[in-house]
Amino acid sequence: MPHLRIATVNVNGIRAAARNGMSAWLDAADVDILTLQEVRGQDEHLEAALPGWTFVHDEATAKGRAGVAIASRTPSLAHRTEFGPEDFDSKGRWIEADFLIGDATLTVVSAYVHSGEADTPKQDEKWKFLDAMSARMAELGAEGALALVTGDLNVGHRPLDILNWKGNVKKAGFLARERAYFDRFLGATGEPVAGQEGIGRGMVGQLSDTRPFASEGGGTGLGWVDVGRRFHGEVDGPYTWWSMRGKAFDNDSGWRIDYHLATPALAERVTAYQVARAAAYDQRWSDHAPVVVDYAY
Repeated sequence: MPHLRIATVNVNGIRAAARNGMSAWLDAADVDILTLQEVRGQDEHLEAALPGWTFVHDEATAKGRAGVAIASRTPSLAHRTEFGPEDFDSKGRWIEADFLIGDATLTVVSAYVHSGEADTPKQDEKWKFLDAMSARMAELGAEGALALVTGDLNVGHRPLDILNWKGNVKKAGFLARERAYFDRFLGATGEPVAGQEGIGRGMVGQLSDTRPFASEGGGTGLGWVDVGRRFHGEVDGPYTWWSMRGKAFDNDSGWRIDYHLATPALAERVTAYQVARAAAYDQRWSDHAPVVVDYAY
Protein backbone atom coordinates (compact mmCIF):
# COMPACT_ATOMS: atom_id res chain seq x y z
CA MET A 1 0.00 0.00 0.00
CA PRO A 2 1.50 3.39 -0.95
CA HIS A 3 2.13 5.77 1.90
CA LEU A 4 3.13 9.34 2.55
CA ARG A 5 5.89 9.76 5.13
CA ILE A 6 5.62 13.00 7.10
CA ALA A 7 8.20 14.10 9.67
CA THR A 8 8.21 17.05 12.03
CA VAL A 9 11.15 18.46 13.96
CA ASN A 10 12.19 21.59 15.80
CA VAL A 11 15.63 22.06 14.24
CA ASN A 12 16.83 24.64 16.79
CA GLY A 13 18.31 26.66 13.92
CA ILE A 14 18.44 25.26 10.37
CA ARG A 15 22.08 26.21 9.81
CA ALA A 16 23.29 24.52 12.99
CA ALA A 17 21.16 21.43 12.31
CA ALA A 18 22.58 21.09 8.79
CA ARG A 19 26.14 21.38 10.11
CA ASN A 20 25.57 18.83 12.84
CA GLY A 21 24.04 15.94 10.92
CA MET A 22 20.48 16.69 9.82
CA SER A 23 21.28 16.13 6.15
CA ALA A 24 22.64 12.63 6.74
CA TRP A 25 19.57 11.71 8.77
CA LEU A 26 17.24 13.11 6.13
CA ASP A 27 19.00 11.25 3.33
CA ALA A 28 18.29 7.97 5.10
CA ALA A 29 14.79 8.78 6.40
CA ASP A 30 12.91 8.66 3.06
CA VAL A 31 10.61 11.51 4.08
CA ASP A 32 8.08 13.01 1.65
CA ILE A 33 7.01 16.05 3.69
CA LEU A 34 9.10 17.66 6.43
CA THR A 35 7.70 20.28 8.78
CA LEU A 36 10.22 22.47 10.57
CA GLN A 37 10.10 24.78 13.56
CA GLU A 38 12.66 27.26 14.90
CA VAL A 39 14.17 27.65 11.44
CA ARG A 40 15.79 30.91 12.59
CA GLY A 41 17.00 31.80 9.11
CA GLN A 42 16.07 33.00 5.66
CA ASP A 43 15.04 31.20 2.46
CA GLU A 44 18.67 30.95 1.36
CA HIS A 45 19.53 28.96 4.47
CA LEU A 46 16.71 26.49 3.81
CA GLU A 47 17.83 26.14 0.19
CA ALA A 48 21.37 25.34 1.33
CA ALA A 49 20.20 22.83 3.93
CA LEU A 50 17.57 21.13 1.77
CA PRO A 51 18.91 20.89 -1.79
CA GLY A 52 16.36 19.43 -4.19
CA TRP A 53 13.39 20.12 -1.91
CA THR A 54 10.64 22.67 -2.42
CA PHE A 55 9.46 24.59 0.60
CA VAL A 56 7.17 27.28 1.96
CA HIS A 57 8.49 29.36 4.82
CA ASP A 58 7.26 32.00 7.24
CA GLU A 59 9.96 33.98 9.03
CA ALA A 60 9.41 35.53 12.44
CA THR A 61 9.09 39.28 12.78
CA ALA A 62 12.34 39.34 14.79
CA LYS A 63 15.30 38.02 12.81
CA GLY A 64 16.93 34.91 14.21
CA ARG A 65 13.83 33.88 16.17
CA ALA A 66 11.17 31.20 15.62
CA GLY A 67 10.35 30.55 11.96
CA VAL A 68 8.31 27.68 10.51
CA ALA A 69 8.53 25.90 7.17
CA ILE A 70 7.10 22.95 5.25
CA ALA A 71 9.48 21.20 2.85
CA SER A 72 8.29 18.64 0.33
CA ARG A 73 9.51 16.50 -2.54
CA THR A 74 6.77 17.93 -4.79
CA PRO A 75 5.35 21.44 -4.57
CA SER A 76 2.28 22.16 -2.48
CA LEU A 77 -0.96 23.21 -4.17
CA ALA A 78 -1.29 26.30 -1.96
CA HIS A 79 -0.14 27.63 1.38
CA ARG A 80 -1.35 30.09 4.02
CA THR A 81 0.18 31.96 6.94
CA GLU A 82 -2.77 34.08 8.10
CA PHE A 83 -3.57 33.09 11.65
CA GLY A 84 -5.43 34.61 14.57
CA PRO A 85 -6.77 38.15 15.00
CA GLU A 86 -5.23 41.04 13.09
CA ASP A 87 -3.61 42.53 16.19
CA PHE A 88 -1.79 39.26 17.02
CA ASP A 89 1.74 38.69 15.67
CA SER A 90 1.87 35.01 14.73
CA LYS A 91 4.61 35.33 12.12
CA GLY A 92 7.06 32.47 12.20
CA ARG A 93 4.73 30.24 14.20
CA TRP A 94 2.00 28.85 11.91
CA ILE A 95 2.08 27.82 8.26
CA GLU A 96 -0.22 25.43 6.43
CA ALA A 97 0.06 23.87 2.97
CA ASP A 98 -2.22 21.72 0.83
CA PHE A 99 -1.05 18.57 -0.94
CA LEU A 100 -2.77 16.11 -3.26
CA ILE A 101 -2.65 12.50 -2.02
CA GLY A 102 -4.41 10.12 -4.33
CA ASP A 103 -7.60 11.96 -5.25
CA ALA A 104 -7.89 13.85 -1.93
CA THR A 105 -6.45 17.08 -0.56
CA LEU A 106 -4.39 16.97 2.63
CA THR A 107 -3.70 20.11 4.67
CA VAL A 108 -0.44 19.99 6.66
CA VAL A 109 0.42 22.55 9.35
CA SER A 110 3.78 23.34 10.90
CA ALA A 111 3.18 25.04 14.25
CA TYR A 112 5.55 26.43 16.85
CA VAL A 113 3.64 27.33 20.01
CA HIS A 114 5.23 29.84 22.38
CA SER A 115 7.16 28.29 25.24
CA GLY A 116 5.58 30.80 27.63
CA GLU A 117 6.42 31.64 31.22
CA ALA A 118 3.77 31.36 33.93
CA ASP A 119 2.19 34.65 35.05
CA THR A 120 4.14 36.83 32.60
CA PRO A 121 3.35 38.59 29.30
CA LYS A 122 5.06 35.66 27.55
CA GLN A 123 2.31 33.41 28.83
CA ASP A 124 -0.34 35.87 27.67
CA GLU A 125 1.03 35.49 24.13
CA LYS A 126 0.81 31.72 24.51
CA TRP A 127 -2.86 31.97 25.54
CA LYS A 128 -3.58 34.10 22.48
CA PHE A 129 -1.89 31.57 20.25
CA LEU A 130 -3.77 28.62 21.78
CA ASP A 131 -7.03 30.52 21.33
CA ALA A 132 -6.27 31.11 17.65
CA MET A 133 -5.17 27.50 17.27
CA SER A 134 -8.48 26.29 18.74
CA ALA A 135 -10.44 28.40 16.27
CA ARG A 136 -8.43 27.27 13.24
CA MET A 137 -8.49 23.60 14.23
CA ALA A 138 -12.28 23.79 14.51
CA GLU A 139 -12.32 24.99 10.88
CA LEU A 140 -9.77 22.47 9.59
CA GLY A 141 -11.46 19.56 11.37
CA ALA A 142 -14.64 19.48 9.30
CA GLU A 143 -16.18 16.01 9.01
CA GLY A 144 -14.22 13.82 6.62
CA ALA A 145 -11.40 16.34 6.15
CA LEU A 146 -7.79 15.22 5.86
CA ALA A 147 -5.74 17.63 8.00
CA LEU A 148 -2.65 17.35 10.16
CA VAL A 149 -1.23 19.77 12.73
CA THR A 150 2.42 19.00 13.45
CA GLY A 151 5.14 20.68 15.38
CA ASP A 152 6.61 21.77 18.66
CA LEU A 153 3.42 22.56 20.56
CA ASN A 154 5.24 23.22 23.86
CA VAL A 155 2.64 21.50 26.05
CA GLY A 156 2.86 18.09 27.66
CA HIS A 157 -0.75 16.98 27.60
CA ARG A 158 -0.73 14.30 30.31
CA PRO A 159 1.59 12.97 33.05
CA LEU A 160 2.67 10.27 30.60
CA ASP A 161 4.18 13.02 28.45
CA ILE A 162 6.71 14.35 30.98
CA LEU A 163 9.00 12.22 33.12
CA ASN A 164 9.05 14.72 36.02
CA TRP A 165 5.46 15.97 35.74
CA LYS A 166 5.02 16.52 39.48
CA GLY A 167 7.85 19.04 39.47
CA ASN A 168 6.35 21.00 36.58
CA VAL A 169 2.69 21.57 37.47
CA LYS A 170 3.37 25.29 38.14
CA LYS A 171 5.51 25.77 35.03
CA ALA A 172 4.68 26.68 31.46
CA GLY A 173 4.37 23.55 29.40
CA PHE A 174 2.34 21.65 31.98
CA LEU A 175 -0.06 24.21 33.41
CA ALA A 176 -3.61 22.95 33.94
CA ARG A 177 -5.03 25.58 31.63
CA GLU A 178 -2.58 24.67 28.85
CA ARG A 179 -3.46 21.00 29.14
CA ALA A 180 -7.15 21.88 28.99
CA TYR A 181 -6.71 23.22 25.47
CA PHE A 182 -5.41 19.79 24.46
CA ASP A 183 -8.33 18.14 26.22
CA ARG A 184 -10.51 20.15 23.88
CA PHE A 185 -8.46 19.47 20.74
CA LEU A 186 -8.64 15.73 21.41
CA GLY A 187 -12.10 15.45 22.95
CA ALA A 188 -14.95 13.76 21.09
CA THR A 189 -16.50 16.14 18.56
CA GLY A 190 -19.14 18.33 20.16
CA GLU A 191 -19.05 16.51 23.50
CA PRO A 192 -18.39 18.35 26.80
CA VAL A 193 -14.78 18.07 27.90
CA ALA A 194 -14.29 17.19 31.55
CA GLY A 195 -10.60 18.09 31.72
CA GLN A 196 -7.99 16.63 34.05
CA GLU A 197 -9.21 17.71 37.47
CA GLY A 198 -7.77 14.56 39.07
CA ILE A 199 -4.20 15.32 38.07
CA GLY A 200 -2.19 16.51 41.03
CA ARG A 201 -5.03 16.07 43.53
CA GLY A 202 -3.68 16.82 46.96
CA MET A 203 -1.06 19.26 45.67
CA VAL A 204 -2.55 22.26 47.43
CA GLY A 205 -2.41 25.42 45.33
CA GLN A 206 -0.47 23.88 42.47
CA LEU A 207 -3.41 23.59 40.07
CA SER A 208 -5.15 26.84 40.91
CA ASP A 209 -5.54 28.00 37.28
CA THR A 210 -8.25 25.58 36.18
CA ARG A 211 -10.13 27.76 33.70
CA PRO A 212 -10.86 25.25 30.95
CA PHE A 213 -10.48 27.46 27.87
CA ALA A 214 -9.91 31.08 27.07
CA SER A 215 -11.45 30.65 23.62
CA GLU A 216 -15.10 31.27 22.89
CA GLY A 217 -17.35 28.26 22.42
CA GLY A 218 -16.64 26.61 25.77
CA GLY A 219 -15.31 23.19 26.56
CA THR A 220 -16.54 20.96 23.75
CA GLY A 221 -14.29 18.53 21.92
CA LEU A 222 -12.88 19.16 18.45
CA GLY A 223 -12.35 15.48 17.65
CA TRP A 224 -8.67 15.48 16.65
CA VAL A 225 -6.43 12.46 17.31
CA ASP A 226 -3.03 12.46 19.03
CA VAL A 227 -1.31 9.99 16.69
CA GLY A 228 1.59 9.27 19.03
CA ARG A 229 -0.59 8.45 22.01
CA ARG A 230 -2.99 6.34 19.96
CA PHE A 231 -0.11 4.41 18.42
CA HIS A 232 1.84 3.78 21.65
CA GLY A 233 -1.00 3.55 24.16
CA GLU A 234 -0.73 4.26 27.89
CA VAL A 235 3.06 4.31 28.25
CA ASP A 236 5.56 6.93 29.36
CA GLY A 237 6.59 9.01 26.37
CA PRO A 238 8.13 8.27 24.04
CA TYR A 239 9.70 11.66 24.64
CA THR A 240 10.69 14.05 21.86
CA TRP A 241 12.68 16.76 23.68
CA TRP A 242 15.48 16.63 26.24
CA SER A 243 17.43 19.46 27.79
CA MET A 244 20.98 19.84 26.51
CA ARG A 245 22.07 20.27 30.12
CA GLY A 246 23.12 17.53 32.48
CA LYS A 247 22.22 13.91 31.78
CA ALA A 248 18.64 14.47 30.62
CA PHE A 249 19.14 12.70 27.29
CA ASP A 250 21.17 9.81 28.71
CA ASN A 251 18.58 9.29 31.46
CA ASP A 252 15.65 9.77 29.06
CA SER A 253 14.36 12.53 31.30
CA GLY A 254 12.32 14.16 28.57
CA TRP A 255 9.09 15.76 27.45
CA ARG A 256 6.74 14.70 24.65
CA ILE A 257 5.89 18.09 23.16
CA ASP A 258 6.26 17.41 19.42
CA TYR A 259 3.04 16.12 17.93
CA HIS A 260 1.12 14.83 14.95
CA LEU A 261 -2.52 15.82 15.60
CA ALA A 262 -4.70 14.34 12.86
CA THR A 263 -8.33 14.55 11.91
CA PRO A 264 -10.11 11.20 12.44
CA ALA A 265 -10.23 10.46 8.71
CA LEU A 266 -6.45 10.92 8.46
CA ALA A 267 -5.69 9.10 11.72
CA GLU A 268 -7.31 5.97 10.26
CA ARG A 269 -4.57 5.98 7.61
CA VAL A 270 -1.63 5.77 10.04
CA THR A 271 0.52 2.69 9.43
CA ALA A 272 3.70 3.57 11.37
CA TYR A 273 4.90 6.05 13.98
CA GLN A 274 8.45 6.65 15.19
CA VAL A 275 10.35 9.09 17.38
CA ALA A 276 13.74 9.15 15.66
CA ARG A 277 15.79 9.50 18.82
CA ALA A 278 19.54 9.78 18.27
CA ALA A 279 21.58 6.74 19.27
CA ALA A 280 23.82 8.83 21.56
CA TYR A 281 24.07 12.33 22.97
CA ASP A 282 26.93 13.32 20.66
CA GLN A 283 24.90 12.27 17.59
CA ARG A 284 22.13 14.79 18.21
CA TRP A 285 21.66 17.62 15.73
CA SER A 286 18.85 19.27 17.69
CA ASP A 287 17.51 19.12 21.23
CA HIS A 288 14.32 17.66 19.67
CA ALA A 289 13.96 14.32 17.91
CA PRO A 290 12.04 14.06 14.61
CA VAL A 291 8.60 12.48 14.83
CA VAL A 292 7.98 10.39 11.69
CA VAL A 293 4.60 8.98 10.65
CA ASP A 294 3.45 7.00 7.60
CA TYR A 295 -0.03 7.69 6.21
CA ALA A 296 -1.56 5.31 3.64
CA TYR A 297 -3.29 6.66 0.56
